[in-house]
Order: sequence, then structure tokens, then C-alpha cells
Amino acid sequence: MVLIRRWRRESPRKFRKFGAWVAVVVGGGNFIRGVAASAMGIDRVVADNMGMLATVINALALQDALEKIEAHTRVVTAIEMRAIAEPFIRRRAIRHLEKGRVVVFAGGTGNPYFSTDTAAALRAMEIKADVILKATKVDGVYDADPKKVPEAELIPEIGYLDVLSRGLAVMDTTAISLCMDNRMPIVVFNLNVPGNLKRVILGEKVGSLVSP
Repeated sequence: MVLIRRWRRESPRKFRKFGAWVAVVVGGGNFIRGVAASAMGIDRVVADNMGMLATVINALALQDALEKIEAHTRVVTAIEMRAIAEPFIRRRAIRHLEKGRVVVFAGGTGNPYFSTDTAAALRAMEIKADVILKATKVDGVYDADPKKVPEAELIPEIGYLDVLSRGLAVMDTTAISLCMDNRMPIVVFNLNVPGNLKRVILGEKVGSLVSP
């Protein structure tokens, strides 16, 4: 999940031409998902804690990849582990963005029973982001699962209530409700298409828009 906030006049020149400050919220599903682990018999709180720790592993890997292309980054985690990442402090995270750093949020919300989707929505509100970009493997929001229903149709624009009432798998209901209450738009797009992320940030119509 990518959180975008428009730059201000004091932003570094290299970010002015791109037009945005960037923060990333990472999940840990490639290692373990709390809900799935709980279904296998692990205590739900323990399983969710394991899932949040997995997000830190991914955040460090992403940080390493970004810094190899000379992007300055900071890994910020909701679970304190000062030896490898900074604890989440809202004002410090915003200051990193203002200095042109990519902030990678890990550790979810720091609490069990909350998904990475909800963590992304929460962090977006806290840093006053303009939009949440949900990077997926499909081109946007469909009226059915395109992997199971070949004739499923892409929905270019949709409201929060329609997402909830139709049970569309955009983000979980807690995250969608939080975005709806705070009028935070969500763009769902295919990350596997080269250049898509840049096109979205530059304001081109890519994927699907979930908004008021």
C-alpha cells in the first residue's frame, strides 16, 4: 500500500518534479497471515503478532532495495525494535517525508485483530495523505473475481458504500469505513504494469477510484 501526500514548497527539488511525498505500508502475507495462522490453531493474538513481525522483515527488504537505487528511506514500526527500525512517532514520520525520504511503515497498527489495510488507512490519516494507492495483481476493482469469472467487468469509479454493500474485495470493512469517514480516496491499480505507479501519482486515470 502506497500513501501519497502532495509536496509543499519546502520539499527537496528532486521530489518537486515528481510532485509527491511517498510512504509505503507493507504486509507480511508472503510469510504468514494472522487470520490463516489462527485457523490452523494458533492463538489469534499470537498469530497476529507473528504477522506483524513478518511485515518488518518485508520492510527491511524493501528499504534495502530502495537504497540500492539511491532512495533515502526510513523503516518505521508500530512495534518497538530500536536496533533495526524507528518507533512510530507521527511528527517524526512527517518530518522524514518533508526531507524527501520514503517512509516504510511496518508492524501494522501494533495491535492484533487489525489488518494491514486498516494500518494503511490509519497511517494515511495520520500523515495527512491525499490518497491511498493499493497496488495489486489486477487492473482495478471488478464486479467479480476476474481470476474466477473471466467476464468480470472493471469498475472505473465506485463509492465506499457500494464497495461495502456489494462485498467487493478492495480493502477490509474496517479500512473502508475509516476511509469513508475521513473522505480518503483509494486508487486500486496493477503494480505489475511498468510505469503504472508513476502514472497514478502524476494524476493519470489508472485502475479504479474508490471515493465519496
